[in-house]
Amino acid sequence: MSTAVRFAHRVPRQVAVTVMWLWVLFGVFIYVWLILGSVKTTQQIFTAPWGLPSWPLQWGNFVAAWASSELGTAVINSVLIVGVSTIVIVGLGAAAAYALTRCGLRFAEPLTIFFAVGIGIPGQAIVIPLFLLLADLQLIDTQLGLIITYVSLALPFTVFLLTGFFLTPPTELEEAASLDGASPWQTFVRIMLPLARPGLITAAILNVVSLWNEFFFALVLFNGPNGQTTLPVAIVDSYSSLRFTGNWAPLFAEMLIVTLPILFLYFWLSNRIIEGLTLGMGK
Repeated sequence: MSTAVRFAHRVPRQVAVTVMWLWVLFGVFIYVWLILGSVKTTQQIFTAPWGLPSWPLQWGNFVAAWASSELGTAVINSVLIVGVSTIVIVGLGAAAAYALTRCGLRFAEPLTIFFAVGIGIPGQAIVIPLFLLLADLQLIDTQLGLIITYVSLALPFTVFLLTGFFLTPPTELEEAASLDGASPWQTFVRIMLPLARPGLITAAILNVVSLWNEFFFALVLFNGPNGQTTLPVAIVDSYSSLRFTGNWAPLFAEMLIVTLPILFLYFWLSNRIIEGLTLGMGK
């Protein structure tokens, strides 16, 4: 009987591990297929979709992708919007999390719950009032309007994540800093922020990945003339035009250009992400 019980407990774990590895292999297969397709001709993509590219490799697909869809402008917009948004989100999130956990505010717990509730509000539910508000402020089709939107949408999750990193440092550190003449701001910057560095890095990476791939609000709020779009919107615009030209090879190159920076960033800092999430859950 005990053997049967052990087997019953073991089977779900084995099934979960198998499904996980199948999903990983599927993702790797799709990305390798994307890489191979980016150096093929359109004819090779349709005649030998699963085969290796023939020589010479079509490196001109990347040049065509960069030129045809104004990808350069979209890259600049995405880097600027995502970079500024992430800095503001992490800065405000760290300050709010510190205030909620270390400053003895009377309504700290209800405010923390309020931020947690904000995570569950779908963006589609607020897009109309948000559009009207930004239109009144004349911020539609501007980088500032999209940055304000991203900050407001990502801040609840960031605050909720960072509260775990400000809860457990002993209060003796703040008391010692106060005795040494440090102000609350100096204590926050010089003592608490370095202690919460794993959480700050984790929050920054998760926000960069999320905002880099964000499409809905970029399409609705920042789709102006002269190529003023972000990368996801530029990819969709390029797809729409390629349906009429039939030249699909540059689309593979575009998707590779978009995904490679985030993929390298994620692999480079993957250990810090896992460390930050583990520490945050432990606290």
